[in-house]
Amino acid sequence: MNASFDNLPFQPAEILLPKDTDMTKWAVVACDQFTSQPEYWQAVEKTVGSAPSTLRMILPEARLNDPDVEEHIRDINNAMASYLEQELFRTLPETLLYVERTQSDGKVRRGLIGKVDLEQYDFTPGSGALIRATEGTVLSRIPPRVKVRRDAPLELPHVMLLIDDPERTVIEPLGGNCGGMEKLYDFDLQQGGGHLAGWRLTEAQMEAAAAALAALCTPEAMEKKYGLGGAAPLLFAVGDGNHSLATAKQCYEDLKKVTPEAQWASLPARYALVEVVNNHDEALGFEPIHRVVFGVEPDKLLEAFQARYPGTHEGPGAGHTIAYTCAGRSGVLTVPEPAMQLAVGTLQSFLDDYLASHGGEVDYIHGDEVTDELGRQPGNIGFKLPAMGKEQLFKTVMADGVLPRKTFSMGHAQDKRYYMEARRIK
Repeated sequence: MNASFDNLPFQPAEILLPKDTDMTKWAVVACDQFTSQPEYWQAVEKTVGSAPSTLRMILPEARLNDPDVEEHIRDINNAMASYLEQELFRTLPETLLYVERTQSDGKVRRGLIGKVDLEQYDFTPGSGALIRATEGTVLSRIPPRVKVRRDAPLELPHVMLLIDDPERTVIEPLGGNCGGMEKLYDFDLQQGGGHLAGWRLTEAQMEAAAAALAALCTPEAMEKKYGLGGAAPLLFAVGDGNHSLATAKQCYEDLKKVTPEAQWASLPARYALVEVVNNHDEALGFEPIHRVVFGVEPDKLLEAFQARYPGTHEGPGAGHTIAYTCAGRSGVLTVPEPAMQLAVGTLQSFLDDYLASHGGEVDYIHGDEVTDELGRQPGNIGFKLPAMGKEQLFKTVMADGVLPRKTFSMGHAQDKRYYMEARRIK
């Protein structure tokens, strides 16, 4: 392994890419997208047909609760084994990939693909690991995913990790030096996913990337960016695929229980393939996720909110401002001098306690109009949250441990990561 990465949780990986394959049919979007739109996955199935495809090696979450899910999982493992037997893949040893993804809005998102050491990842709130979850991990969502990964010979990543690199020292320099790299693929993605191109880094470029990553997590860098020079450094924050990475961690921890400690470092399952993206990439957008509460008395809920946070008043002001809509009216609540970093934390903390003691349910909604429409219905109330500034992400994770669940969405569904690369995990 390149010695430049010895003290980093991110490293070059042995990456598998398909040979002599229709790439548009090969690559499909992350499995946790379009879960309520079966027609999307039907269209993918029609496009792929009988061609080799990552569709055969993933389980769309829309099918996670199917009665024959165990059969789906066996089919996935068999497809992986079959592709390996057919020698479908080209193997790229000790590789980092630079990728450019043209999104549906025409903007280009840049990424760096390699593997992370799961020993240096922790999704526990308050962890001091170099790789941390940004949102609370729902433990009940992990076991079904473990079933898919446990016996799989390959992994295909849709995990995106974010780095806080305002000076653009790690990924962006690669964009101007593609001519010196081997181009590996360049094609249109199916179902309106935009375009994807990828290149293999040279040894010199990998060494430069390692040095730039190491510089991001020094005490001096922590002090400059967050005023927290003595805090445990945070290098990678999970942007997308939090539960997939947590699943990889769980599978590795399970394997450690039956493997001598001296062999842990050589376990392929100790690592997970990811794409790293700069939080400051102009193409990367954060969108708020709103809340609609069902089966409550809005007036009583609002009274309880104001009692929870003394000094809360109607109308905009300094502090956390949260817009609401219920039958017959709408308004804005302001919580002055909030204890939490983000308005979503102030609201979610209250809702969790209120619904536990008073009943009712909450749903997480994209879009102002839908939130207002649902909130106006009798027995409902909608809350619209302000967008979280990207600059708040790392500082909030360091201060509060993790963000409240469903804090933000990174772009539209069709702009999520498409499966492309694979890696052996057995």
